[in-house]
Amino acid sequence: MNTLNTGARISGCWTVTGCSGGGEGSLDRLLTSVSSGLSPRKRTTSQCKSEPPLLRTSKRTIYTAGRPPWYNEHGTQSKEAFVIGLCGGSASGKTTVARKIIEALDVPWVVLLSMDSFYKVLTPEQQVTAASNDYNFDHPDAFDFGLLAHILRKLKLGKSVKIPVYDFTTHGRQKDWKTVYGASVIIFEGIMAFADKELLQLLDMKIFVETDSDIRLVRRLQRDITERGRDIDGVIKQYNKFVKPAFEQYIEPTMRLADIVVPRGGGNMVAIDLIVQHVHSQLEERKLRWDMAALASAHQAQPLPQTLSVLESTPQVRGMHTIISHWQQRTGRRGGQRRNWLWGNKETSRDEFIFYSKRLMRLLIERALSFLPSESHIVQTPQGEDYEGRAFHGKRITGVSILRAGETMEPALRAVCKDVRIGKILIQTNQDTGEPELHYLRLPKDIGEDHVILMDCTVSTGAAAMMAVRVLLDHDVQEDKILLVSLLMAEMGVHSVAYAFPQVQIITTAVDKKVNDLFHIIPGIGNFGDRYFGTDAPPEWSDEEMDEPSY
Repeated sequence: MNTLNTGARISGCWTVTGCSGGGEGSLDRLLTSVSSGLSPRKRTTSQCKSEPPLLRTSKRTIYTAGRPPWYNEHGTQSKEAFVIGLCGGSASGKTTVARKIIEALDVPWVVLLSMDSFYKVLTPEQQVTAASNDYNFDHPDAFDFGLLAHILRKLKLGKSVKIPVYDFTTHGRQKDWKTVYGASVIIFEGIMAFADKELLQLLDMKIFVETDSDIRLVRRLQRDITERGRDIDGVIKQYNKFVKPAFEQYIEPTMRLADIVVPRGGGNMVAIDLIVQHVHSQLEERKLRWDMAALASAHQAQPLPQTLSVLESTPQVRGMHTIISHWQQRTGRRGGQRRNWLWGNKETSRDEFIFYSKRLMRLLIERALSFLPSESHIVQTPQGEDYEGRAFHGKRITGVSILRAGETMEPALRAVCKDVRIGKILIQTNQDTGEPELHYLRLPKDIGEDHVILMDCTVSTGAAAMMAVRVLLDHDVQEDKILLVSLLMAEMGVHSVAYAFPQVQIITTAVDKKVNDLFHIIPGIGNFGDRYFGTDAPPEWSDEEMDEPSY
């Protein structure tokens, strides 16, 4: 290894692709075992480092339970996430280094994954051993490397995963697991982070946190005495008899596999800056960006897909569209300057807009239900005669609204589907990058078994709808069981969704041909959410500053 006088020791190959060849081949899947005998760590439950889902830094809020928003026009993730592996002895400062890296990276979507969540469930015999403080929790055999590799691989591909929550009082996993999503950067930390060949192949950068053994002992003393109520003699005995030998036999030898060795842990900002520079360069090379231009041009001059169903344009439907589409330009003043924006005129009040929108929503939901599978069902009438009808052929129907406008369609669904379950997804567009980003998600349990009606009032580019479909697919909902319903869609959005997800049924009341430079539907109905909720006037402009509308 080369040693820099800055204090950051960097292995002979700085690029992450060239360091793992020689060392990995000499490892078995797991390192050889030593005899059991380590005392257990006295904690209650493991805490996956993706909790809490927010990490606030001086620069921004980082969503540590987010997902990558970068999907191309095919509905697939453009590039895999960048995975950083952090290894080091107990109390070496791995978590501190991880937080420092996240803060310095200044990227909004990060997942933190800890090995503490992946201890194996103990057998009854092992439970007895653990109760007498004789089970070795610092041995490679204590970890479920198979599950860990499976989960990390899915995260790297941008899939959602469920993370076990390990309970150290019962030495088992809690019933409810935590749901975590992939991100642009995944940081995986643990004492045995480099002890498995399959895990090593998933790591794009391997960092070893090197801290003096005396410092690690002092940290363990402080933690175990103040937080766990243990006596100093017991802590020292455990460290000398069990923890130190485990470090020397299993953890320290993996240092040679590291791309970067960071002495002094989180206090070594020079090393952290070097790490951050490299990660930034890798993210730039991968160009994880939503390519809106490609999305817009991918399906020009193509016929509308067969999976699209448009509500019959009867005089009633055309009449309701006429009412909700009726806007007039209104002028206001701000700081002495006249400005224009679209405002519902006296012909279409907000109450009328809501009333006729709800009528269209009811018709739209009724139309969507006709695409659900059904089977013949015979019932007996009050006159004692058999009647052969139809009944829903499936387990459940669940509605999922894309906030905020999609939430307005929930009452129409509830009105026609008794006891329907409702989920919510909040997807917003990053104003700086134009990328859709997932900010909130609440889905019913076992949604993967359901037929899902995905609701959004307008679909222009299809970006939010595509991400919402991806979220449902990540929760094991079958593509052919998803129905996307929208009051109004642009041809571009229809093509984008249908091309990316050809088995998703699309139902709408109308399709407009154009999308403007701001990706608004033309002619369209304006910002549906603003008109429905009465937030269409810029909030910083008071009523006193508005001129009367000119008719």
